[in-house]
Amino acid sequence: MNMPLYFRAGDDEPGYPGAPPAFGSVRPDSSKIASTALWGFMGVATSLFFLFIASYLMRMQSADWHAIAMPRQLWLSTAFLVGASASMHRASSAARNGRGKDVRKTLLAAGLFMIAFLFAQAWAWQVLLAGRVSIAGNPAGSYFYVLTAMHGLHVAGGLIAWLLAFRPLLRQDSNPVPTRSMSTVRLCERYWHFLLAVWLALFATMSGLTNDVVRFVCYTT
Repeated sequence: MNMPLYFRAGDDEPGYPGAPPAFGSVRPDSSKIASTALWGFMGVATSLFFLFIASYLMRMQSADWHAIAMPRQLWLSTAFLVGASASMHRASSAARNGRGKDVRKTLLAAGLFMIAFLFAQAWAWQVLLAGRVSIAGNPAGSYFYVLTAMHGLHVAGGLIAWLLAFRPLLRQDSNPVPTRSMSTVRLCERYWHFLLAVWLALFATMSGLTNDVVRFVCYTT
């Protein structure tokens, strides 16, 4: 596919600041660059979480491993994350259709759901700490805090992107959605679906896998 190139020759040659575009050159599409960068980041993050889960499964076989009961607050936080992902999907759909008011409403709901998720996770931490499940001592507790903290940091990064998408819309009284905001909302949608998928994998690992299940899988494959 041929695309016109809009790099200025003067960018490389200070003596010709107004030189016309070089023939055959291409202006990079910032939205495509951002999309590719996000795919790359999610690939790296997926590998990181996969390695942690693999380490978790191997560590479960140790003699000092004592499974911990997952706090009920984690089910609440999961519901919040599902709500955030669904709201972001609706915001992206509204942005594609140019419904500015709907984008603002659903984008705000997505952010509130995600903030609620972080508060519910902090509540779960408080419950475990009150039950004397510390970071040191029991490796099951250590992994719980590390995995949830690592996922929480990724959620915090998603909230920064959400804020970048939401702030321009606060200044928009008209219905059309700014092009840059539309692009950011689409990227946020992809990333927040990714955060939901990662959390479901982590939650299933920490709450559903036991030593017996791991031994059965390891010794029958």
